[in-house]
Amino acid sequence: MGVCLQNDHLLSVEKPARYMGGEMGAIAKERAEVRFVLAFPDVYEVGMSHLGLRILYDVLNEAEWLAAERVYAPWPDMEEQLRRDRAPLATLESSTPLSRADILGFTLQYELSYSNILNMLELAGIPLLASERDEGFPLVLGGGPCACNPEPLADFFDAFLLGDGEEAVKEIADVYREWKRAGSGKEALLERLAKIGGVYVPSFFDIAYDAAGRIEAIKPLRPGYERVRRRIVADLNGVPYPSAPVVPFLKTVHDRVSMEVARGCTRGCRFCQAGYIYRPVRERTPEQVLAKIEETLRNTGYDEISLLSLSTGDYGCLTPLLKELMDKYARERIAVSLPSLRVGSLTPEVVEEIRKVRKTGFTLAPEAGSERLRQVINKGIAETDLLDTALQVYGAGWRLIKLYFMIGLPTETMEDVLGIAELARQVKTQGKRAGAGGEVNVAVSSFVPKPHTPFQWEPQISYEEILEKQQFLRQELKKRKLNFKWQDAPLSVMEGVFARGDRRLGRVLIEARRLGCRFDGWGEHFSFDKWRQAFAAAGIDPLFYHRRRDLDELLPWDHLDSGVSREFLRAELARSAVSSYTPDCRSGVCAGCGVCDFETIRMRLNGADTACGGTRTAEPAPCAEAERIRLRFEKSGRMRFLSHLEMLNLFIRAIGRARVPIRYSQGFHPHPKFSFATALSVGVESWAEYMDMELDAGFGAERLMAALNRVLPEGVRVLESRAISLNSASLSVIMDSVRYRVTLPPGTATDLNGRVERFLALDAFPHRREKKGKVTEFDLRHETVSLGASADSLEMEIRRGKPLEFAAAVTGLPAEVLSGARIEKLEVVFTK
Repeated sequence: MGVCLQNDHLLSVEKPARYMGGEMGAIAKERAEVRFVLAFPDVYEVGMSHLGLRILYDVLNEAEWLAAERVYAPWPDMEEQLRRDRAPLATLESSTPLSRADILGFTLQYELSYSNILNMLELAGIPLLASERDEGFPLVLGGGPCACNPEPLADFFDAFLLGDGEEAVKEIADVYREWKRAGSGKEALLERLAKIGGVYVPSFFDIAYDAAGRIEAIKPLRPGYERVRRRIVADLNGVPYPSAPVVPFLKTVHDRVSMEVARGCTRGCRFCQAGYIYRPVRERTPEQVLAKIEETLRNTGYDEISLLSLSTGDYGCLTPLLKELMDKYARERIAVSLPSLRVGSLTPEVVEEIRKVRKTGFTLAPEAGSERLRQVINKGIAETDLLDTALQVYGAGWRLIKLYFMIGLPTETMEDVLGIAELARQVKTQGKRAGAGGEVNVAVSSFVPKPHTPFQWEPQISYEEILEKQQFLRQELKKRKLNFKWQDAPLSVMEGVFARGDRRLGRVLIEARRLGCRFDGWGEHFSFDKWRQAFAAAGIDPLFYHRRRDLDELLPWDHLDSGVSREFLRAELARSAVSSYTPDCRSGVCAGCGVCDFETIRMRLNGADTACGGTRTAEPAPCAEAERIRLRFEKSGRMRFLSHLEMLNLFIRAIGRARVPIRYSQGFHPHPKFSFATALSVGVESWAEYMDMELDAGFGAERLMAALNRVLPEGVRVLESRAISLNSASLSVIMDSVRYRVTLPPGTATDLNGRVERFLALDAFPHRREKKGKVTEFDLRHETVSLGASADSLEMEIRRGKPLEFAAAVTGLPAEVLSGARIEKLEVVFTK
């Protein structure tokens, strides 16, 4: 969200960088015919890591007439400030209030973010119900994995996009632009949107319920609009992919180059919704993967590459791709990470390649504790394969393996649950066999049946049973000295309700929002009691949605076509009952799921021997000599809200973008060799920040300054650059004093010259500072080198202490009054 930078309201929130905007890669268009706001209903750090949002931001901003902007759910401290000041929720790029946007598109990533959607609409001053919004309000859209059953949100959204968005989102914007020019009513817009493949307009369907609360009928209200089929991009190589994404100032969940190497999975795990709603498998060519990675690294300065897909280990030419990446980037200490790998997809060659750079963690997902249950869910992993893989991983130098399991899977017994602890113990034993020992983290979630999967008819285990099995596992894993992480049972209960919910849950959401529910996916903010109150007030039993569904029952999402046929899902459910394995389509045998037409929509795979070629450039030989360069830079404007750690992160990214040959420390986690003089307080502007960098010799001070200034964001600029001796004293050692200007808030600067004279006449001014239980005492007068005043400001040269502490001592004003003062760091005085 955007904020007004004429004030320092951001200083009162936990992380100002969430709300600043102005990041590297952000695109701000002053004039645009259509403003399309991409809204993520979770905190900035989570939303900025979402690949789908990055892709759509890039696709939409390609059009000159179209401005894609971002907004994230404000954390409770910022929400409180917005409500207190009656300020509307606004975008990061242009501070446009959401109510004045043209299109507001929410990412539906997780069921427990639904209350955040309503809260964001409320904060924006937009009516919650679609029926209460005319053409004067933004068109409210939803898309993402939860759009495969958006019925609990149907009352709040004008339309949903089912499936891939790269092509459809531009078509939606085109239709909106034409409609806006024509000046028609909202109904005309919805009629035109419904003609776009993959667009679902919920108001064009009427839902009837029987006396038991089950769906009796789904009635289409428009001829020819009876079912909506998921939109599928036929070939990933033919659609845009972002190579200059927005680079956040603060650390995010996935702070790296995210390269989607493939979309879709045909392993056929019967619990996995993504494995069905993203079919068929479509792989990018290794040439495109390598080219996009190179472009993105140079545009972002990241030092890690993550190869993403539902099953990266199945990527057709993974081994040659990894070898190419390692040969190209190992010397730059750019790591390559893979998400959770499927047991059996890991080869010695893959292990050998990814061990060359620092270890990024290793995750395996057996899902179930027994071979019998893995057959039921079609996981197809033998225990011996898992243990062999663990031995390989530990033998290659990893010290920690994370194992993911689920409890509550269909037909599960306590013997299967015990198998989780026993299998994890055996994995840990492989570390001892490898000769160096190893740790195991066991993460266990609760199975939630999802739409468009073979288990969509299965019941979800009760809250009490989840707690019982978690307690059992806690004891068994403790006996085996294994680490245990679990998902809180109430969160699983809520996820299960909304995953297979219907439109009646809209009443519950409104009531929950009235009670103050938001950030329900965050344990510290989730209130199970409030949600129970909301269900009671709406007259709905949440356990109704956890029940087993009859095979002939009409399901809330039956008019939404994922491409996988209902007949195939029923057949897979039947096969699970007899532990029958369905092989992967990659084997060449079509399972008949129904998604492919075998012409346009089909699997697109790379062969194992596909050449990567063509992108490798010869790396210069390592430079034995080093040079040290001292920089002075400014930190002004919105950049004053960045913390010291965020500035550190900013320069790490800038060095990578500018391809500066920085030197690295030794050890397991090497760090670039640069250091700041001091940590500047958040909110202080400075024209005298200093840092030292150690580079390969020959790069030069002038070239470094020019290279960094080309990539640094507005508000951070290198002002001076000079070479110094390698053995020069560090900046912190030679700093003597600092000169500041403090401009007081309007109406508070009275008799400043007199107050300065009286302060300077003192022999001492003892000061006591308390922070986190630690008390520091020093003499402010003794630390004052010089002090002067003008009409509304103090200018001081001081040694120890903060400028506001001196301002308070001179003026006698309390801290809350001085919180609105402007502080500028003007000069650092060094010892001779």
